Amino acid sequence: MSELRLPNADTVIKTGKTYARDLAERTLATGVVAAAGVAIAAGPGDMFSASFWETVAAAGIAAAGTLLKGVLARAFGEKNSASFAKGV
Repeated sequence: MSELRLPNADTVIKTGKTYARDLAERTLATGVVAAAGVAIAAGPGDMFSASFWETVAAAGIAAAGTLLKGVLARAFGEKNSASFAKGV
């Protein structure tokens, strides 16, 4: 039988930590950008009764914010990643 090739435990822990940091960063950034998109498109007072077009505008603003965050992460973080987390 062939031997089982398992990754080094340190690599698994490092990868898990990096993944968790990356996931937390992306989740928080998406939440902040989406909330800002709704606040800008529909206004803070109307955010629970936004029209179809206000909702579409909020989605577009959120997408643009996420794109900007990814570009900034490439400029100031890892060159081949859209995350600020090191090693991603």
